[in-house]
Amino acid sequence: MKVVAIPLRTRFRGIQVREAALLRGPGGWGEWSPFLEYPPEVAEPWLRCAEEAAAGDWPAAVRTTVPVNVTVPAVDPDRAHTIVTDGGCRTAKVKVAEPGQSLADDQARVEAVRDALGPDGRIRVDANGAWSVDDAVAAIRLLDRAAGGLEYVEQPSATVEELARVRRRADVPIAADESIRRAEDPFRVRDLRAADIAVLKVQPLGGVRACLRIADQIGLPVVVSSALETSVGIAAGVALAAALPELPYACGLATVQLLTADVVAEPLLPVAGALPVHRPKVALGQLDLLAAAPDRVAEWEARLAAVRALREDHHS
Repeated sequence: MKVVAIPLRTRFRGIQVREAALLRGPGGWGEWSPFLEYPPEVAEPWLRCAEEAAAGDWPAAVRTTVPVNVTVPAVDPDRAHTIVTDGGCRTAKVKVAEPGQSLADDQARVEAVRDALGPDGRIRVDANGAWSVDDAVAAIRLLDRAAGGLEYVEQPSATVEELARVRRRADVPIAADESIRRAEDPFRVRDLRAADIAVLKVQPLGGVRACLRIADQIGLPVVVSSALETSVGIAAGVALAAALPELPYACGLATVQLLTADVVAEPLLPVAGALPVHRPKVALGQLDLLAAAPDRVAEWEARLAAVRALREDHHS
């Protein structure tokens, strides 16, 4: 296991440095990068994803490229405009409902993104479950106008029941993320008709093949999104997107753009708004250059031991 620490270009999800553990197996490298606050039971499926990748156990691809969106953190309008202009994508996912910010901040950010994309680009927003049902309905109406039409709103409220209520009242399609990957039953979104789109992330859901099974059973169009991985982890998301029978939306897999460095020789960065379907080669020199401090390595080793102990308990 090699542990790396990579600074971000912009504070994202409350962090300034992304840590990740890379595991090597007979099929290559896999990434295990559950966020630091996640307990062993949450981090365990992330490890299954890394083990699947390290074993080389991915399904066959049905396409050679995957369309992607540029991700816009909760930054000021000028920065948002620059991120979209530099991102080279025709779809933008804009973070909204950031703690300490207002709906007016969100509106200004979305308007800047529309200006950067021009009239033909697509805009989606992600609230990470922060709004109440009433606040979500009002915010969606306002941001839909600011965007000149939203493609969809991702996880406007926290619970599946709230999502269902928002969906009945909003004129914009609703996408479920946390309501799938953090749920004991990811299919409640389907059963309660709580969303129009399923956002799947390969690490939290246990790997490419596990996600394919969910996609097959959930009965909704799928957007594959990242968990802020290096190119090693993004490659697993690309493998999922490449194997889906249909891919009607751009995927949220261009987040290597948010990192200041990467562990591969040729990072998975979009060209003409798409990522190539291939497995990038890990650069061993980069692993050394980006190596985490010894105390952080020890912390990841302890996390790995805790997840393996949890598995032993379940088996026994």
